[in-house]
Amino acid sequence: MRTPEKFSGARPGNSAPGDIPLWMLFPLFFAAVYLSHLTLLRLPYFWDEGGYYIPAAWDFFRTGSLIPQTTVTNAHPPLPSILLAAWWHLSGFVVSGTRTLVCIVSASALLGVYKLTRTLAGATAAAVVTVLTAIYPIWFAQSTLAHADIFAAAFTLWGLAFYFDRDDSDQSTTKNQILASVMFALSVLSKETAIITPAALALWEAILFLQSRAANKRQSLGWLAALLFPIAPLVAWYAYHYHRTGFIFGNPEFLRYNATANLSAYRIALCLWHRFLHLTTHMNMFVPVVATVAVFLIPLASPTAPQAIRKPAIKAIAVILLANWIAFSILGGALLTRYLLPMYPLVLLICVSIWRRHLRQWWLIAALSAAAFLSGIWINPPYAFAPEDNLTYRDMIVLHQQAVHFIEHNYPQATVLTAWPATSELSRPEIGYTHHSIKTVAIPNFSIDEMQKAAADPGAYDTAFIFSTKWEPPPGTINLSKPNESEDAKFFDFHHDMHPAAAAALLHGEVVWQAHRKGEWAAVLRFPRIVDASLRLPR
Repeated sequence: MRTPEKFSGARPGNSAPGDIPLWMLFPLFFAAVYLSHLTLLRLPYFWDEGGYYIPAAWDFFRTGSLIPQTTVTNAHPPLPSILLAAWWHLSGFVVSGTRTLVCIVSASALLGVYKLTRTLAGATAAAVVTVLTAIYPIWFAQSTLAHADIFAAAFTLWGLAFYFDRDDSDQSTTKNQILASVMFALSVLSKETAIITPAALALWEAILFLQSRAANKRQSLGWLAALLFPIAPLVAWYAYHYHRTGFIFGNPEFLRYNATANLSAYRIALCLWHRFLHLTTHMNMFVPVVATVAVFLIPLASPTAPQAIRKPAIKAIAVILLANWIAFSILGGALLTRYLLPMYPLVLLICVSIWRRHLRQWWLIAALSAAAFLSGIWINPPYAFAPEDNLTYRDMIVLHQQAVHFIEHNYPQATVLTAWPATSELSRPEIGYTHHSIKTVAIPNFSIDEMQKAAADPGAYDTAFIFSTKWEPPPGTINLSKPNESEDAKFFDFHHDMHPAAAAALLHGEVVWQAHRKGEWAAVLRFPRIVDASLRLPR
């Protein structure tokens, strides 16, 4: 049997002279996040914010019920709703208040990234990894969006920061075990899939326990208990949810879409490929990853090259990445990249550590990666992607604001044919798009099949609000996702949205408003219906 090595050598994360205390860094981190997102703080709620998380928190804020009343319950744990409602008591129920809270959460997560990296690779690497994480397009976009993923990412990263902060002191180890278990418990109460990381580490600790000497088994058992503890609050939440609703994992349609319908071997294989690309290439992540592969082949810069991350830590990080890669290739109906939010700092941590050890001018690669990430915030890649992966989501929000305002001003009594999330934007004033509820008729999307079904029942609506549901490269330009469209349509709900003129022709209406913004588009259609009206005397 062998004795497990420590994750860090000279404990650069805690006792290195000249290190700035973490509590002094948080105001700086928050100011940087807040000011860099200043123009986004008053945007109305977007996508899953308006579809679930804000309505669920709004219900808790008004009624105190952990089970949503005005939106479908899908068994997501309630901590984001509790935190949002508590914050609204301070800020008021205003969108800028919500986004300020998310900035605080994002800054806290970045502080966890800094602590984690400083422990494993030193303060210089920590500064670089933290900056690269903050400006990575997916992280940057999610830093003001009130999705559960940013809450779960913050607690997960702090749990990892305490997990990797180890020394030979029993008192310090016990403290970090307690703190790590609390952070991971809060992460799973933010989003259920956050259990993947502590569960994977628990399995890893069990393997280390079997390999360790008797003198270290007590510490290994302590970590094993700390990592398994988050299962308890998650089970308690599901028991409560079942008691209140009769469903453990949410309504049957939610469970089917996110789990039971995803178990074919071919679909899982496709998801593994997509998730691998998400972790290594998406939104210009290929720049640091490819550079790392190239740099790794270069001999060490000098005998005094910076200490690499120790092998036990590398192995633990690899276990975390592997577990999340596989799990999110099975779970989830939509391949949203925000599910992998806490994984991106770990990828960057490995990259920066290798650069510093193998190349004297490693800062040039860091600068190149930073430039690639900054450009990715505004410049879209040559393939289809979800608008929430960079500032394309802002373009979509602005277009929807304009369209809903046009409908509210010109057709306040309209019945509007549209798809989610516009159904929530029109019917829920608290989402921030309209001042009063507007009736809607919902369709799944704006594909030709769904629009033909809508055309078969023209009397159900008198107006339509259609829009691009994803960003796609313009016709005639490079489109790397085009070869996969048939498989994506079969397994991931991919479709082409009908454009306004074609939709108007099919539905026998006219386009009364339309606008485009950097590849995103939206339009309002109006249908002059002939109504057979008659008067009846009251009985």
